[in-house]
Amino acid sequence: MQYSTVLSGGMLALACLACAVAIGKARKRYGEADQPALFCALLGFLLTAAAAAASVGEPSWQAAHLWLSQASSFLGLPLLGVAALALGRGWAWSRPNWGRVVLGLCAFFELFRQMNLLEDYRLLLNLATLLLIVYAGAIQWPRRTPAYAATVVVGLFLLGTLAVGSDGLIGPLRRTDLLQAVLTLAYPLLAWLLLSLPGHAEDCVNRENPVKTL
Repeated sequence: MQYSTVLSGGMLALACLACAVAIGKARKRYGEADQPALFCALLGFLLTAAAAAASVGEPSWQAAHLWLSQASSFLGLPLLGVAALALGRGWAWSRPNWGRVVLGLCAFFELFRQMNLLEDYRLLLNLATLLLIVYAGAIQWPRRTPAYAATVVVGLFLLGTLAVGSDGLIGPLRRTDLLQAVLTLAYPLLAWLLLSLPGHAEDCVNRENPVKTL
């Protein structure tokens, strides 16, 4: 077992778990219209936390780590992107519609797995997710902070997945450790971005202008 991988994987797991806790606590301040989107974001962070935690386990955990990594890539991250889109646009989707999103992602995963095109599908899905995140931040203009945060989040994901990768070494450092270190920075910033998006317009007004009671 590589101690550096245990450290980097543990830090990523803790970071994503903290994101899930922050989303869970913040849900209390949101109205019913935003609850399904926030729940899906919570699920996305928990899947990544579980995958990172499994990576620091014994070799016998390898199968679980592979399954959770696929769940994080093909379901967790896309759910975060769709949640960013819904919150950024202020769209109130019903729980059944969010269920269809989850089922659709699972169905497409199985379809491309049967076609032996999972890696191509992973690349397209990740790029589409990053575009959704950039778009969700950009449409908040003239609020600059969400747009900048979205750009940094996408930059970190691209740096980690395309430039760093997960196989081999960069000098004395394992690529997988560098990837997990980059993602440890990206996920908390993504959580902050999600919580800075307006969500459903009426709920946003209620959060920003709470009614004072005696």
